[in-house]
Amino acid sequence: VTSPIAMLVAHQIGGTAALAAVFVMLTGVAGAILGPTLLKLCRVKHQAAMGLALGITAHAVGTSRAMQESEECGAFAALAMSLMGMLTAVLLPLAVAFWS
Repeated sequence: VTSPIAMLVAHQIGGTAALAAVFVMLTGVAGAILGPTLLKLCRVKHQAAMGLALGITAHAVGTSRAMQESEECGAFAALAMSLMGMLTAVLLPLAVAFWS
């Protein structure tokens, strides 16, 4: 998820918002750096699949990196990032409430 969503969800479930933001940024940068190389090593060539993977794992930084690959890759990365943000904002607090 993106930093604003992670910070809000962390606050809702009793976590530290600043720590969540730091980990989101680290994950995004690492995913943008390593993601395209790992996808190529795994022989993922379809632009939609690459975009979905980068958008889900590397968030906004991954979406930016996906736009460098192609417009289709960037579009799917933006879609994946948005859907992951929505699902996390709704489902994570529910899951934590269920387990508590």
